[in-house]
Amino acid sequence: MSRRAVVVGAGLAGMLAAAVLADAGVTEVVVLDRDELPDGPRQRRGLPQGRHAHLLMTGGLTAMEEIVPGVGKRLLAAGAHEISLSSGVLARSPEGWLRRWLREGPVMLTCTRALVDWTVRAAVLEHPRVEVRRAAAVGLTGSAGRVRGVRVSGPDGEADLDADLVVDASGRGTRIVTWLEGLGLSGVRTRTVDSGLVNASRVYRVPAGAERFPLTIVQADPYVSRPGRSAMVMPVEGDRWLVSCGGTRGGEPPADAEGFLRYTLDLPDPIVGRLISGAEPLTDVHVSRSTSNVRHYLDKAPHWPEGLVVLGDALGTFNPAYGQGMSVAAFGARVLGRELERAGGPDAPGLARRVLRGAARPVDAAWAMAVGQDVLYPATRGGRPGIADRAVTAYTRRMTRAAAGSFAAASAIWDVTSMRTPPTRMFHPAAVLAALTGSPLPALSGPPLTPAEREVLDGLDRTGA
Repeated sequence: MSRRAVVVGAGLAGMLAAAVLADAGVTEVVVLDRDELPDGPRQRRGLPQGRHAHLLMTGGLTAMEEIVPGVGKRLLAAGAHEISLSSGVLARSPEGWLRRWLREGPVMLTCTRALVDWTVRAAVLEHPRVEVRRAAAVGLTGSAGRVRGVRVSGPDGEADLDADLVVDASGRGTRIVTWLEGLGLSGVRTRTVDSGLVNASRVYRVPAGAERFPLTIVQADPYVSRPGRSAMVMPVEGDRWLVSCGGTRGGEPPADAEGFLRYTLDLPDPIVGRLISGAEPLTDVHVSRSTSNVRHYLDKAPHWPEGLVVLGDALGTFNPAYGQGMSVAAFGARVLGRELERAGGPDAPGLARRVLRGAARPVDAAWAMAVGQDVLYPATRGGRPGIADRAVTAYTRRMTRAAAGSFAAASAIWDVTSMRTPPTRMFHPAAVLAALTGSPLPALSGPPLTPAEREVLDGLDRTGA
């Protein structure tokens, strides 16, 4: 029997969903996107945060490998960098500099978001059952009981595209709540928590001799009743550094080159500014907003139509500072694949509801982590910290202080931030003991640089800082 699935959105969530649908035996998988998709790893309009730093964490990469085998090797061959969280990162946390450990830990891949999307899209489109069409989805067809397809707007007007299964992976700009209302389904609860984060990024050429310099980050501090301000130097493909600054409402980074450098130097440690002061800029400063946490509680709706699945940012978006979005998209697509395998087809009764509830679990975990920190910033809109938030914050601060000199505490934090374990990992007995015991080593007075790295930093510094 011929079966068609329509995926709305050709971003990461949409292409991963298309891959699992094709692998599940769907005869035709049509991916719709309003953008003219680039024929290489280049920025496009539909990715407003695409110019800023993205981290592909261990958990997300593992899920992506299940869906698109070999994707990690493809990314590395295209110039992505594999970074060890235990030894390859210089991180100044709100509690001070974290040590680097010469022990095995989780890894992440760093590259531009455009490279991730292009690599995944190219791999998925090798499947003969998948095609991408440039078109705008403007609504759903069917009824409150079952979605039958998508209404598409094109040069010749509107037309209906029938489908056995529709996947909304249209991202942060999803209109799913409005579309459901058009079917007679209302009352979906949506929550927004907005710290007012503004991202500003600029690309630099990696200076000669600095090719192996660690990923460097000065993290925002949510505990001081001031706007959060951060900066990161991240290696990406093409012998380049992607330098991203982020500031919450009242502490936004500027868009001019001089102000951008000054912003990095005014952070609690000026290391990012010192590094880039001697590096050649390759682009202007790009600024973007649209960074709020938004949760559509579709999984809590009392009634849900057959034939409709929602994944990725269309289900929940997070402040991009926490590096969760790509991994959560991969987790949701993996849920779709597993449920399709159990059900035997895209039109199986109850499939849509099971996928929605399964995909909501990693969304909720990421939401709790992101919102739990964002509500601490003084000008955040949409939420204030409650008693539970303050208790978790106190424990997290204690764990972070311990991680400065405790491998057990550091391991727990890496496992959670790399998204290879749920947040409950922080409450395992060994982790709790490490937090209670504290760091057996004294606090670091500066970044844990090797002599060679210190020489690179001093050689690049044009600031006198």
